[in-house]
Amino acid sequence: MIRGSVAFAALAFAQTPLSAFGFGDPGADETVVPFLDVQPKSKMLYWQDLTSWITPNDQVYQVQHYGVPEVGGAHWHLEISGLLKIPLTLSLAEIKARKRKTVPATLECSGNSSNPGFMGAIGNIRWTGTPLAPLLRECHPLDRAIEVVFFGADEKVEKIRDQDYLQNFARSLSLRDVLKRDDILLAYEMNGQPLEKAHGAPLRLIVPGWFGITWVKWLTRIELLDRRYMSKYMAREYVTIRGEEHADKTVWRETSVGPMDVKSVVARVVRRKDASLRVSGAAWTDGTPLQRVELKINGGNWAPVQLDKKQRSKYSWTFWSYDWKNAAPGEHTLVSRAIDTEGRVQPSADEPEIKLKRTYWEANQQWVRKIRI
Repeated sequence: MIRGSVAFAALAFAQTPLSAFGFGDPGADETVVPFLDVQPKSKMLYWQDLTSWITPNDQVYQVQHYGVPEVGGAHWHLEISGLLKIPLTLSLAEIKARKRKTVPATLECSGNSSNPGFMGAIGNIRWTGTPLAPLLRECHPLDRAIEVVFFGADEKVEKIRDQDYLQNFARSLSLRDVLKRDDILLAYEMNGQPLEKAHGAPLRLIVPGWFGITWVKWLTRIELLDRRYMSKYMAREYVTIRGEEHADKTVWRETSVGPMDVKSVVARVVRRKDASLRVSGAAWTDGTPLQRVELKINGGNWAPVQLDKKQRSKYSWTFWSYDWKNAAPGEHTLVSRAIDTEGRVQPSADEPEIKLKRTYWEANQQWVRKIRI
């Protein structure tokens, strides 16, 4: 069945000009069909207006937990310390003098799609900075170092075991995960422009394939530890509680939010002069290759869509489209699902993966859109 779907999609691709891929602005012979399930407009991506594979800076969502700190200037520096032989303190100029790398990567809030009013906390951006792994190797981590902790300048007093403690926002990654990748960046530019204050200037962490909570902003310190780091935003918040059905009981587990989930959305529908419709959308993963995206209309069978082959990158979203002919007048439902090469399928809201999830993070359920034609 899978082989047949792929063959059908390949045939459709061969018969369709490349100019048909991507969203772009509606053509002279096209009219946008508004969704009946209206996404509220706010300071984040509005799917129906999406025209570019790269998201403009002013459309990229902003989330912070301890406010926006005053940081930067001539006295700013990055401290790298902990379990390593050669600690370092680097100025921004010294970081910019290091090897420069640009990585296109989709940034998504782990709470995105948790409710109808929070559907656009995502964007696809070209990030520029210096790779972290070579820098840490130059510091010669000790053999017992296993964890890399990233501290931002933003801070707040938190109550921990009935005592008040001043805490910086911080998240961590395993040292093994950091050292095996050359695309985890200390970034100072987004989309070719200097990093803006609201997005973490002068320096932020970029972890392609992971939810945005990991991408620490206003970075000031990196520390290597020999044990797991368990702060509020690692151990108590941004923890997904999910049930798994085993025989006659449900087993509950808690996991720290980390890699992104396989996901897709129906973003736009346009009507052409010949009365046919084009349905367009986007799909993304944690970097695992996207195998295919399928579309279901009015509760029918899943149909393969055409994937954009021109604008692709490992950690970026993929645009897709579907040509719908002879659509009857009236109301219709549209829903997409993405499948990666490891066989992970974007679930529906009533499947156990979502139905038995008790926290709002990692909401990658299929989003049913409604239109009237």
